[in-house]
Formats: sequence, structure tokens, C-alpha cells
Amino acid sequence: MGDVHESDDWGMFSDHGPWTLRRDEIEWLPTARRLRQEALAELPSLTRPGRIPPGVRVFTVAARLGAALGAWRWRKLRRFPDQSASRFDLSRRLRLAAEALGPTYIKLGQIISAGDGLFPPELVGEFKKLRDQVPSESPSTVRLTIEEDLGVPLEQLFSSFDETPLAAASIAQVHAATLCSGEEVVVKVQRPTVGRRVRDDLRVMAWIAPRLVGRIRVASLANPPALVELFAETIVEELDFRIEAANMIDLAVVLRELDQDRYVVPRPHATLVTRRVLVMERLSGFKFDDVAGMHGAGIDTEDVIRTGMIAFMEGALVHGIFHGDLHGGNLFVMPDGRTALLDFGIVGRLTQPHRLAFLRLMLAAATNDVMGQVTALRDLGALPPDTDLAAVISDLGLDRPPVDPTTLTGDQMVREVQRVVKALLSYGARVPKELMLYVKNLMFLDGAIARLAPDLDILAEIANISMTFTMRHGERLNAELGIDPGGIAIDLSGVKAGFGVDDSVEHLTYRDLQERRALIQRRMRSRLRN
Repeated sequence: MGDVHESDDWGMFSDHGPWTLRRDEIEWLPTARRLRQEALAELPSLTRPGRIPPGVRVFTVAARLGAALGAWRWRKLRRFPDQSASRFDLSRRLRLAAEALGPTYIKLGQIISAGDGLFPPELVGEFKKLRDQVPSESPSTVRLTIEEDLGVPLEQLFSSFDETPLAAASIAQVHAATLCSGEEVVVKVQRPTVGRRVRDDLRVMAWIAPRLVGRIRVASLANPPALVELFAETIVEELDFRIEAANMIDLAVVLRELDQDRYVVPRPHATLVTRRVLVMERLSGFKFDDVAGMHGAGIDTEDVIRTGMIAFMEGALVHGIFHGDLHGGNLFVMPDGRTALLDFGIVGRLTQPHRLAFLRLMLAAATNDVMGQVTALRDLGALPPDTDLAAVISDLGLDRPPVDPTTLTGDQMVREVQRVVKALLSYGARVPKELMLYVKNLMFLDGAIARLAPDLDILAEIANISMTFTMRHGERLNAELGIDPGGIAIDLSGVKAGFGVDDSVEHLTYRDLQERRALIQRRMRSRLRN
């Protein structure tokens, strides 16, 4: 692997790692590229809906979810003290059902857990437990998996191995250990039978998904078949840790090329990576919601958020790759203020046409070019290719001054939401797979700002990020899009409209935004209860 004096500064790793990585000596790296292609080739067989239910698993899923809903409805008849208690009871039962159903449904819960402000807080709070509080496998099962995959007894590899996992999630669990050579590591071990169960679940979802579209109108907008394809693509890749380790390398290289030195990727081991076992460098720091701890250590939490927003955007727009599963369990802040990224099982990868469409979308948003935004969304696949974009803009009212939602009654807000959804459905709107991962991460960043930087001026930060991006990547913008960066005029009118505030507003903190959202949610809930 090379001596400790050699450099691996080609990737954004820690300053003084337990070992040095040399790309030409990483045994699993060439294999991982092929495995990713094989995983993608398997997707059609997993996501092609059949005419008959795919086995008894359909009935198992229906029974579990039906039991959870039935028990909640029975308790509801006996009266909950308030709506919050009712939502908490339902959320808890759905979380337990997801745990019982296994990895695929746990992953669904994890996605919901990143939806602060989008889903009910009771549901988000319960599903956060699915990030790292899933029941763990037995020590004997973990030992057997490691020894089968690495081919030697556990004691020949590790001088110490903590049988109590640091975290246990849907696909795997992680343990602290020390190599016999003295390096402190984290060992990620896949759950047994997870591969078969995930594939069975995907076939069930593929059978159910198209049947939702005709029965639930809003399901057309959510595009359940595309959502199943996204699950298949991400989860199947997660079933081989050699793919995940290669993702770690790819993201470390991108962060280095972008000079994003406020982020750190743990080094995977050059030889101790297999399909079900991943040994990596152990890093430590503050949990992402430990604001008091970070402030006590003198860490600027606003800077943590600011660098996160820039790195996330640049990775997608410049290189077409980004961490696809950001949540509080997948990153922490190191004592020096840098953020360590964990769990690279899901990584967003944009094709060149889609990356350019994303780039045009972000620039159009920053310059309030409504037609440019709608055109870019069409090119991403959110609208059919032959859509009359001018009609879309007119029907959605994008060419008119925005209406402040806090000035509307609950009835008016519900009618407006129904009008917009109906208009989108009439144009055949869909949420593209690439946007799903990106939006999920935006939802996480939204919640992270609320905790780490509630007084951050969002409008000022968006303007600063837009200007920084055009300055840093001006040559690329000119070469790829034919846009002179010197002629770009930042106009946040459209961004303000998206937040529902008047164009005259010059400052908007997240605390202000939360107060507005709370008011809107109260009115919507009041209307829906009546």
C-alpha cells in the first residue's frame, strides 16, 4: 500500500490517515466499475411490472401495513386527546411496520425522515429512528459474514472488535475495531439475506406502483414507477460494498478538484473490501444536530452550512456527481470544523445532458428567467418534450406577481394547491429520478439550517453562492452553455416568489421562514379538520 510518507492528496481525505491510498494498488477498484454496470443491467428485471402479484410477499406487505393502519383506526375510535397524539400513534405503528418489513421499507422511512417541514413532525421524528436504531444482527452472524468474505478468522485481522454496533440501519451495521497492525477502523457488515429480500420487495413495488397512478391522482405527479426505478438503482448498488468504496474514491476526488477542503471522506482500506464487508478509516466528531457541542468547541455552524450548500451544488453542476443520501446519521462535524461524509451507498450521477440541464436550471433561477427554468425542467424530464412551455407558465401563474400564502385563508390555500396540482397533471408532469435525490438532500439542508443557522440570511447566501459559482466556473459556463459570466445579473425575484415573499423583501432568515411555514401549516390543518 505504500509507506506513510507517500501522498494521497489526490482525494479529500483526512490530513494524517492510518494508511496511504495509491489508486493503482486498490484491489477492488477496477472490479467496482464493472459491478456498477452489472447492477444497472439488472434493473429491468426488477422493475418490470408483471400481470400477477409477485409471490406471497405482496400479501405479507399488505398484512403488515393493514395491521398498523387497523390498530391505529381502532384506537382513533376511542378518541386521542388531540391530533398530534393521533399522528404520533400512526407514525410509531408505521415505523414498526417498516422495521418488520425490512431493508426496502426502512430505506423509504429514511427518506421521509429527511423531510423536516414537508412531512408531519411526528412522522419525521419516528422515522429518524430508522437511520441507526434498527435492531442489530447477532455477534455470531457478524463474525460469520466477515470470516466468509475475508477468508480468515476475525482474530487474525483485528486486535479488538466491538460486538456492539455503532449504528445499525437498513442494509448493514457498523462496528468499531482495531486492526492487528494498530489502525483504528470502522467495519461495515451487510445483513444476511438482505439481497434476496430487497429484490423481492422491489418486484412487489414494481407491481403496485403503476396501479396507484389511476387510483390516486396526485400519484401521477409523484410518478411511483419512476420512484421504484430510483429505489432499484440505489438499493441494488448498495448491496455490494465494492461499489460503495468506489463511490468514496469518486467523491473524494471531486471534492479535491473543487478545492472543497472543508469536507473529509474516510479512506477505505485498499484490500479489506468485499461484497459484504467494508473496512474504512475511523473519524470522530460532533453529531450534526449537536449545536451546543459545536458552539462549545468554537465551531462556526453557519460556516458548516454555507460550505455544505456550495459543495453539494458544485459537485452536481460541475462534475455531475453528489452524495445522494444526506441525513444526520451520515455526516458529522470534526473538531476542526470540517464535515466528515459517511455512507456512500447512494451517490447521484447525472448524465451529461442532465447535468447541463441542471446547470441551466440553477442559472435561470438565479437570474429570474422563468422560461429558462421551465425549459430546463423539461430537458430534465419533468415535462414531456412537446409541452407548450408558454402555456405552462401562464396556467401556473408564473408570469404574474406571487401571492403571499400567509395572506390566504385555509380554504384559499387548499384550492390553490389543488389548482396547481391539476394543472401539472394535465401537462403530464413528472418528478425525474435525478431530481428526487437532489430534492431529498435539499430537504435535509433545509432542516439543518433550522438547527445550525436559524438566523442565516437566506437571500444573501443564495446571492453569494450564485456569484461565487459564476466567478469560479466562468470558463466552464462559457464553454458548455455559451454564457458570458460577466453578463450574468443576479435577480432573486423568482427565489423570493418561491418563498412566497414580496419582491421588496431584502432579508429573510430561516427563523422568519419557519414562522411563515408554521402559520401556513396551522391554517391548512384547520381547513382540513373542518
